[in-house]
Amino acid sequence: MPLGIQPIHIVIIIVVAFLIFGANKLPEMGRSAGKAISEFRKGAREMTAGFREEVKQAGAIQTISTPDASIAPQMPLVASNGRFCIHCGAPNPVEARFCAACGAKLPEKSS
Repeated sequence: MPLGIQPIHIVIIIVVAFLIFGANKLPEMGRSAGKAISEFRKGAREMTAGFREEVKQAGAIQTISTPDASIAPQMPLVASNGRFCIHCGAPNPVEARFCAACGAKLPEKSS
């Protein structure tokens, strides 16, 4: 359970709330808490949808396509510090200056 709250703790909280507020107020408080939570979720969903729409209209969302295996020639994969194209992500030999898949210039080696 979140925050280490055990079922016995929940029972104790309910009993204390019952003693403090009485039987008449508890259902009303539960309803108002439920409405508040649902309104918060609704607002968060609307805000997220609005943000996504704005970002989409601005053209900031770009899809990343993987290179087609038939286009790129068969070449040995390089180690994790190897030469990967920053445009298409295709692996290239360490000595390559241009991407074998898309022809883009590869970044210079950092020594």
